Amino acid sequence: MPDPRARRGVRHQLTVVVTAAVCAVVAGYRSYTAIAEWVADVPAATALALGMTPDRRPSEAMIRRLLQAMDPQLLTAAIGVWLAGRATATTSTAGRAIAVDGKALRGSRTTDTPARHVMTACDQAAGVVLASIDVDGKTNEITRFAPLLDQISDLRDTVITADALHCQREHVTYLAQRGAHWILTVKGNQPHLHAQLTALPWRAVPDAARDTDRGHGRREIRSCKILTISTGIDFPHATQAIQIRRRRRRLDQPKRFTTETVYAITDLRPHQAKPAQLAGWIRGHWSIENKVHWVRDVTYDEDRSQIRTGTGPEIMAALRNAAISALRLTGITNIAAANRHHARDSTRPLTLLGIT
Repeated sequence: MPDPRARRGVRHQLTVVVTAAVCAVVAGYRSYTAIAEWVADVPAATALALGMTPDRRPSEAMIRRLLQAMDPQLLTAAIGVWLAGRATATTSTAGRAIAVDGKALRGSRTTDTPARHVMTACDQAAGVVLASIDVDGKTNEITRFAPLLDQISDLRDTVITADALHCQREHVTYLAQRGAHWILTVKGNQPHLHAQLTALPWRAVPDAARDTDRGHGRREIRSCKILTISTGIDFPHATQAIQIRRRRRRLDQPKRFTTETVYAITDLRPHQAKPAQLAGWIRGHWSIENKVHWVRDVTYDEDRSQIRTGTGPEIMAALRNAAISALRLTGITNIAAANRHHARDSTRPLTLLGIT
């Protein structure tokens, strides 16, 4: 990555500062001040392993100014390449499902400017962030869809899932060119397509998959129906229509059910994916909310972050994504416990990142 600082007077290399920041975030530190405190407190041996001179370490002001001046697009791309290299050994791209979703950085909002917005692509199964891109006020998530996925070098045979906002003809054309498959939710923003799906003879179709789940004080029954589309659906490359029906009830109110019906379309043919796989991918799309966005909001308290200057909000989001993904790749599911574990010994974050 290019260093945004003037060459004169640079005492600490860019890679040293960024790596130290990721290590601090792995240990649960959330702000520039906290990162600087972690750097100041680590033993001399740890500082040397990071490439620092023990008696001359980066200050809070230096860390803050550097992170605020960095290009978040280049940082997220570099982190994505690094994570992809680590994930290749444990996961296969064939049959992989990637969820695409956006998130507002609510803590970055000021009285004069709206909250910054970023869009992320996350491996459904591993919970690893593969790419991230900012969505500035002059554009929206739709125009950033292709640039986001351009950061992932190989999408062949990968299944891309996205919410109703991304049910766009341009998106499926792009994915077809990349050799990827897709499952897209259809809602009211595509009224003609939604009406066509609603009018299909769903009552005559048996359930292709059905499962029941209990948790969080409620019971949920999910059923999935699938129809092969030959004609009558005005959407390119669509081969199957899917109806997901969710019936929920609170365990303390056994007679009160709420029912939600969701429609989706896909280019996957019946021989390419079984009904249970399609239902699993649709449900797994929300893994990006549970495994990434929720962790950043709750564990790292991102929505109350006071970092607002320069590209600081996007850079800190990228550092959190890197820390969460590195932890997920080792099989960790409880990020809060992992933060505490790595905070107790300064060498543990280095071991996690492969620094010896």
